[in-house]
Amino acid sequence: MPRSRPRTSSSSSARSGRARTRHRGQPRRWSRQVAERSDALDLRRGIFTSDDPKRIARSLKRSAERSTRRKASPFQSAMSMLNLYINRAGRTLPAGRRRVLERAKQELRIAFRRPR
Repeated sequence: MPRSRPRTSSSSSARSGRARTRHRGQPRRWSRQVAERSDALDLRRGIFTSDDPKRIARSLKRSAERSTRRKASPFQSAMSMLNLYINRAGRTLPAGRRRVLERAKQELRIAFRRPR
């Protein structure tokens, strides 16, 4: 009877839903690095903490249109960055903040004249 292969640390962490850890026990934060060091957009500091959805949308639009390093259209880049922020917060995002950011998505569609 053939022996089964022992589990490796990467396969067990993938199954358990936890972030993989580096050699010193620090979890990998890919999405955090993308949000902080993205080459696609240069965002204004603290823009996602604003309470005005129109201001968030205008800032994202301005950043996306001025960027020369993005690969997608300005609309796609701006919407992707907003979605990344919302998804990264996950369940810890308060309902009020989520409403503001979801409204910012609608404002972003309006700013780029996208139907929905």
